[in-house]
Amino acid sequence: MNTINETNFHFPGQKEVYKGKVREVYNINDELLVMIASDRLSAFDVILPRQIPFKGQILNQIATKMMNDTADIVPNWLAANPDENVAVGHLCKPFKVEMVIRGYMSGHAAREYAAGKRTLCGVAMPEGMKENDQFPKPIITPSTKAANGEHDEDISREDILAKGIVSEEDYVVLEDYTRKLFQRGTELAAKRGLILVDTKYEFGKTKDGKIVLIDEIHTPDSSRYFYADGYAERQEKGEKQKQLSKEFVRQWLIENGFQGKDGQEIPEMTDEKVNEISNRYIELYEQIIGENFVKANTENVLTRIEKNILNYLHERP
Repeated sequence: MNTINETNFHFPGQKEVYKGKVREVYNINDELLVMIASDRLSAFDVILPRQIPFKGQILNQIATKMMNDTADIVPNWLAANPDENVAVGHLCKPFKVEMVIRGYMSGHAAREYAAGKRTLCGVAMPEGMKENDQFPKPIITPSTKAANGEHDEDISREDILAKGIVSEEDYVVLEDYTRKLFQRGTELAAKRGLILVDTKYEFGKTKDGKIVLIDEIHTPDSSRYFYADGYAERQEKGEKQKQLSKEFVRQWLIENGFQGKDGQEIPEMTDEKVNEISNRYIELYEQIIGENFVKANTENVLTRIEKNILNYLHERP
């Protein structure tokens, strides 16, 4: 099965290419960004050695749907989707922080809590909480936006402002947008029988100074979901929550001795494991979106993507 590891396209007006952990972004005439979602899988800020069939399509289509479903409360960068794996948007200067918001003490927050910490990014976490308990109200725990190969790091609001990473005026907007998006995401998840546990948002500024949502939103790579049915019972019994997120990949890696630390080796990713992960992503898509996932034709996937982007660039106004 053909998967997308990397692309090396040359489009008319192309200025530069940025290759992130999962997405590859082409700058067209310092006006548009063409973002291609690859099938690469990243965990603990490390790109794993094998690609996951249809993962890029799934991420792109969930993000697109969620951008459209939140555009009335927060402006975003999206202009078009000429291909199942592609989003085209307006060029923005990204803020160098990721706005992480947590409604429940899970994942990284739970690991920090278990290690004895009671503050995260300068935000207090109450005593007496258990893993996956709901916070009294959602907390914003930003992280730095790391360069390729580096780890994102927790950072407090105070440090962001003190270091001049974001101005206070802009940061107030980022916080407001983050809370509004999380509230809408929580409502959308509830309609699908899910709990939006935590997520991250990225923002940029357009040439005319407008702050907009960029990148992805409410996808399994950027968010964690629990099934609402049985949540309270599992929590009361101290059982693990049934969840939809990339956390199952992280847990598999942890169980096999890998957390992205120096000297650790990535466990073997067999065909069976790759297919299992692909099927979990498809399950997640169908649960979040509420529609059957339609697999795109991957016979000549790079040719398909290139053709669709070229057609869009040629035909757009």
